Amino acid sequence: MDKNQSEFVREFVLAGFSEKPAIEAGLFSLFLIFYVSTWVGNVLIIVTVASDNHLNSSPMYFLLGNLSFLDLCYSTVTTPKLLADFLDDSKLIPYEQCIIQLFFLHFIGAAEMFLLTVMAYDRYVAICRPLHYTTVMSRGLCCVLVFASWTGGFVHSIVQTILTIRLPFCGPNHVDNFFCDVPPIIKLACEDTFVIELLMVSNSGLISTSSFAMLVSSYTTILLKIRSKEGRRKALSTCGSHLMVVTLFFGPCIFIYARPFSIFSIDKLVSVLYNVITPMLNPLIYTLRNKEVKSAMQKLKERQVYFKNIEAQNLGICLW
Repeated sequence: MDKNQSEFVREFVLAGFSEKPAIEAGLFSLFLIFYVSTWVGNVLIIVTVASDNHLNSSPMYFLLGNLSFLDLCYSTVTTPKLLADFLDDSKLIPYEQCIIQLFFLHFIGAAEMFLLTVMAYDRYVAICRPLHYTTVMSRGLCCVLVFASWTGGFVHSIVQTILTIRLPFCGPNHVDNFFCDVPPIIKLACEDTFVIELLMVSNSGLISTSSFAMLVSSYTTILLKIRSKEGRRKALSTCGSHLMVVTLFFGPCIFIYARPFSIFSIDKLVSVLYNVITPMLNPLIYTLRNKEVKSAMQKLKERQVYFKNIEAQNLGICLW
């Protein structure tokens, strides 16, 4: 078929989880709870870190605040459209919106991978070089590393997007997932995509696998350098939550992107894990169980109650 006919495909049809309205309505309620919880948890972390001078000056919490912001952006790329499709039988997405969704999915996802790697380096310096921690992990270096994470995500996503939009799409237009991603999209192209698939797998697969390997190596080094049992116990306590986040995020990504682009029936469920569930769990796993964060949240709550009381008193004086 002629490549010029690719202009006839102006929209894609996203696969849903079920064709039964009752099941779709139940899933809508469930995923709405997930999305609201994601916003509440991550916004609470961002506000707490930003309002507490001690947390805001700490490299670890500065990076955690950036992680929460990335989680908010990442879940917003796919979840609102998913919620709308639960109430819409057609599940259509225009070609342009599909490409935009694909771009931001890889942009923010890769930026989060790089940021998690930066956070592993932060923990390595904090545990293995505690006397030099504040000097090495200065605010300037933290800002540079965060900027580098965003830049790396942007470059990665640009490559993925350009390789995708160069493909001709002349039908069919049914995407076997609930959002637009590279593996199911390029399967719909009207030409042989073997070389492009290899390029994309080497790109996404290399980033996710190498970042995960660096993270594991970092924590292994930390445990090997600490000799005392008490020190290792504290190190495991400090890094355990990070390892849990890394496993939940990198495991599904490696499964999806570090293999040839064959579509499995379990892919949609795996995609739900790293697109919807992980951004919601990050605040619970990473910070809300942290004593310093809980203390800062309590102070923030007390401050809000204090100002409300002052406002009520001022209002009472004005009315009097």
